[in-house]
Amino acid sequence: MATGVKALPFFLVAQVLAVAGAVMVLVWNIHFRGGLAWESSNKSLIFNIHPVLILIGLIIIGGEAIMSYKSLPLKHDVKKLIHLVLHAIALILGIIGVYAAFKYHNESSIANLYSLHSWLGIGIIALYGIQWIFGFLVFFYPGATTEIRSGSVPWHALFGLFVYVLAVGNAALGFLEKLTFLENSGLAKYGPEAFLVNFTAVITVLYGAFVVLTVLSQAPVEDEYSYSSI
Repeated sequence: MATGVKALPFFLVAQVLAVAGAVMVLVWNIHFRGGLAWESSNKSLIFNIHPVLILIGLIIIGGEAIMSYKSLPLKHDVKKLIHLVLHAIALILGIIGVYAAFKYHNESSIANLYSLHSWLGIGIIALYGIQWIFGFLVFFYPGATTEIRSGSVPWHALFGLFVYVLAVGNAALGFLEKLTFLENSGLAKYGPEAFLVNFTAVITVLYGAFVVLTVLSQAPVEDEYSYSSI
């Protein structure tokens, strides 16, 4: 397997955490919160789309995209395509997830963009999109010169990791914000739903940490395009 000896344990733990996080956010929003719906008289069902798509899309699929380039035992061109496509899926799901929050607010007569979580969320989605477009143009198509690619790699890698860490932190902030609203509306502070939300946030942070550990413990990838960025 191409994953380095030091990186393999981190990579495997990340996969377990990814499954756990996806299951937990679905159980929360389907079992405890009533399900998911794009159109409903119960506007909370519209909001439920937001945490599901942000966690599964932007955080988990985005994390898999980060790890895929250095961890998959595949040819360079295949890994590069997988890296690009997974980030595109993560970005699209993230945008839909953010739109779902706006849709819920608008249809429920709730103000938009009043919280730190929402401010950071808009900024993160914008930065994620810029990062993807830059990577596509420089490393994929039409592709920059070898010199430009080589010089861009460390900055592209650093910026990508920075945006991802911001996304993980903001997701945890979002869980806290939503749980606070629910508890202020009568949800038991020590009930099963409250514990589930908190543990989902913990799993989210741990998954992000193991994504970073996987990448940092993996030896740099050398190829003809000098593309070893995350």
